[in-house]
Amino acid sequence: MPQNKQSEIRVRYAPSPTGHWHVGGVRVVLYNWLYARKTGGTFIVRIEDTDQERSKREFELEIFDSLRWLGLDYDEGPIWTKKENGATTSSEKGEYGPYHQSERRDIYRNYLTQLTEKGRAYYCYCTKEDLEAERQLLSAQGLPPKYGGHCRNLTSPPVGKKPETIRFRIPETVVKFHDLIRGDVSFDASLFGDIVIAKDLDNPLYNFAVVVDDELMHISHVIRGEEHLSNTPKQILFQKALGFRAPEYAHFPLILNPDRSKMSKRYGETTLSGYRDTGYLPEAMVNFFLLQGWHPKDNREVMTPHEAAELFEFKDVQKTGAV
Repeated sequence: MPQNKQSEIRVRYAPSPTGHWHVGGVRVVLYNWLYARKTGGTFIVRIEDTDQERSKREFELEIFDSLRWLGLDYDEGPIWTKKENGATTSSEKGEYGPYHQSERRDIYRNYLTQLTEKGRAYYCYCTKEDLEAERQLLSAQGLPPKYGGHCRNLTSPPVGKKPETIRFRIPETVVKFHDLIRGDVSFDASLFGDIVIAKDLDNPLYNFAVVVDDELMHISHVIRGEEHLSNTPKQILFQKALGFRAPEYAHFPLILNPDRSKMSKRYGETTLSGYRDTGYLPEAMVNFFLLQGWHPKDNREVMTPHEAAELFEFKDVQKTGAV
């Protein structure tokens, strides 16, 4: 294991290659890239492709091609190279790989095993039908649809049943953290219920895998959209259970349609390739998304990414959605 780089600024962009690259991803890349370049830190790209049915190489190639087109370089992660015959070959740069989650299953298995052996996680035998019946009952009573803990205290497997999932034992506590954009945030963890962290030892879910990756890649700052805000307290609880340090968090607001609804094709193209094919220049795309939810103190409206990096501060990111 390479020497711990906890004191360095290390940020990451971790897309799932399950569809064409959404323009919201441009903003995530930009904020991470800006902070890394401002601080002299490291910008990592890693691929969250544990969903093998939906993850496609063509979508992954599109992400890296788009990053090159936008002129946003990264310091660690996969490298795709095109040969003269049109084929592609893959390699990596960086010392904390592999940078594809699909190649890290043995790592996740190790930490899942640790949690089950410590009693911090347990096998759940409830079927989808069992859980749906429980949800309907709770909903009819006006209660939050959380898992009731049926398998939480089992001392032996039910006869004739096999495990359906692995659940994390959520403690009854309030999780507090300081967000670099939103300030102090707290969540009552008792409202979550014991949450699923893996289908089995070889198939972790996003919330668990991302915590392991962030620790082993020494990520110092997690900069992402507000849709992940509710995932943060769960990830902090996993970190504590595994003895991991907690990175700093910054959750920026979403880009909204003119009617303030979540971005959709109703008001225009939502994939970067759509704008690229229409003839938009990469400099124009970068400049536009730079100013969605952030502005420099001097209120200039045209700048290069490197000029923006010199001016970037989390305190200048707005807390409401960019329309």
